[in-house]
Amino acid sequence: MGLPAFQLEASDYVSPDDYLRLEREAEQKHEYLAGKVWAMAGAGYAHNRICANLTVELGSQLRGKSCFVVGSDQRLQVLNASAFVYPDLTVVCGQPEFNEDKKPDTLLNPTLLVEVLSPSTSQYDRSDKFMLYRQIPSLRQYLVLDSQLTHAELYSLDELGRWVLTETRDPAATIELDSIGCQVALAEVYAGAV
Repeated sequence: MGLPAFQLEASDYVSPDDYLRLEREAEQKHEYLAGKVWAMAGAGYAHNRICANLTVELGSQLRGKSCFVVGSDQRLQVLNASAFVYPDLTVVCGQPEFNEDKKPDTLLNPTLLVEVLSPSTSQYDRSDKFMLYRQIPSLRQYLVLDSQLTHAELYSLDELGRWVLTETRDPAATIELDSIGCQVALAEVYAGAV
């Protein structure tokens, strides 16, 4: 039972190596930032449906190409910030890179990251988590989807190194995921969810 090992006092510092050792034994996912660990909340039906819809859409478009989709159980390390997180959806193009060859379970090189917002994570996913993600050299786009209503925010890294926001609430809109060569209809992403 790895979970009790994460019942820490708020002031307890955990090293990255200890976090990884404990996390690999844990029954529940935990995120890590600069020595602090916290358990992740479970997701609701709409959140899961949006993730599943997007996984199917992207998976079918990426079949046979050099990019692939992985789900929310894929741990990601942000090296510069000493952080370990679990995005809702990750797309990697090219060869995946991991923090350890002997335990390839912590990804380093995402091209696209997706977070589906819930009321409890909305502010964090748009601000602090996005600040972490922007430190990943391979990241080209960050897609944020609201789970309560049809609303997409797509942040794209331009050729000058600026993150440019494209936002829509139009169910008839198409999201241009240029970083991975895909287009997804917002109506398909939200089908059966809102």
